Amino acid sequence: MAYLQINGLNIWSERRGDGAPLLFISGTGGDLRRKPGVMDGPLPKHFDTVVYDQRGLGQSDKPDGPYSMADYADDAAAVLDELDWARAHVVGVSFGGMVAQNLAVRHPGRIERLVLCCTSPGGAGGSSWPLHTLAGLAPEARARHMIPISDRRRDGAWAAAHPEQYEMLVRMAADDPWADEPRRQLGAALQLQARAGHDVWDRLPEIDVPTLICAGRHDDLAAPASQEAMASRIRGSRLRWYEGGHMFLLEDRAAFSDIIAFLGESG
Repeated sequence: MAYLQINGLNIWSERRGDGAPLLFISGTGGDLRRKPGVMDGPLPKHFDTVVYDQRGLGQSDKPDGPYSMADYADDAAAVLDELDWARAHVVGVSFGGMVAQNLAVRHPGRIERLVLCCTSPGGAGGSSWPLHTLAGLAPEARARHMIPISDRRRDGAWAAAHPEQYEMLVRMAADDPWADEPRRQLGAALQLQARAGHDVWDRLPEIDVPTLICAGRHDDLAAPASQEAMASRIRGSRLRWYEGGHMFLLEDRAAFSDIIAFLGESG
């Protein structure tokens, strides 16, 4: 665990494992203090894995805004530079997948193999659900609004039939032990503003690395049509569907197995 000095910022990172270099880029509100996290999963058992709190989030610096998707992509490239990695596998999840797409088109040649999970291209290819429109809601109200969007199976009828499980999901989504930290709310809001401007649709054909697109069958946050659109635009990409919603990586064991197998391929 260490701070990386990139683009004038202190960026908190963690590194674990052996093997080919792998940069994991996390989603909206990502904070490495939340456990279990990606480092508790299978990736570090197969790869030299680095994860980091993006600008505005977690234990990283939260500079004044605005932030842009270009900023986030350039931060990711600077992380690679700081690690002295000329190239690396990149796995981007949700917002992290948006950053990974921008990294691929802004910094060609830095990615060995690319995995995009539950994300979207923006523009004519479709955007992920506009989370910035919920900024004024209290955490619990926001959680109740987003649960059926994150997984369309979790609708009102399901909530009524499974009240204890539903309330547990609300508590998990709404809980933020670090909510009162200085500039935390500012950083989160600035990330959502950058997310709202994500659009790489016209540049997706520039991505010329092996790409795996992973999607949840019941995810309406990153809609199925957007997954198909990305696959149609990135030459040679593979699209695979998993049982689950936006959190399919935790729901379908086949997902990580497929990701590890894909990253381990040669050529």
